[in-house]
Amino acid sequence: MPTAKKEATIEELRQKLGASKNLFFTNYAGLTVGDITKLRNELRKDGASTYGVVKNTLFSRAAGSDLAAKFEAYLAGPTAIVFAGDDPVAPAKALKMTFGEANKPVEIKAAYIDGQIVDAKGVAQLASLPPKIELLGRLVGSLKSPLYGLVTVLSGNQGGLVRVLNSIREQKEAAGSAA
Repeated sequence: MPTAKKEATIEELRQKLGASKNLFFTNYAGLTVGDITKLRNELRKDGASTYGVVKNTLFSRAAGSDLAAKFEAYLAGPTAIVFAGDDPVAPAKALKMTFGEANKPVEIKAAYIDGQIVDAKGVAQLASLPPKIELLGRLVGSLKSPLYGLVTVLSGNQGGLVRVLNSIREQKEAAGSAA
């Protein structure tokens, strides 16, 4: 029978799971309290990520049987979880690039991104992507380019028509003044 403290922890984990769209499972062994604090500060920079050490059994209970079955292989040994918001790239970058290069590398067990489990290689590839806002900017630029070219071509035809009409007018004026 779980104690009241464990029940409170399970309920807190349920709330975090409900609020998080993306999860990153890490092995925190070898990290000092100072390292974990630095990592938490790095994850907070995007504004939507928190990092917490969890007991595997309590997390399994909080996740429910369906979700816990998906994570069973990754919930072995010391586990800490990044509870992330909408953008999975920022926490992946914080774990692999920003924090991992400057401090001790964090072993990433797996991630749960948009309803799919991603292995450590997939998280490394995700970390190499540019941020979401930059990707959206590139998309807008790609969509704008053909439209801009179309407008330029269409306005070129109108300009050509105006030049031809102006040339005809000048010829008629020259022929009228010569006669």
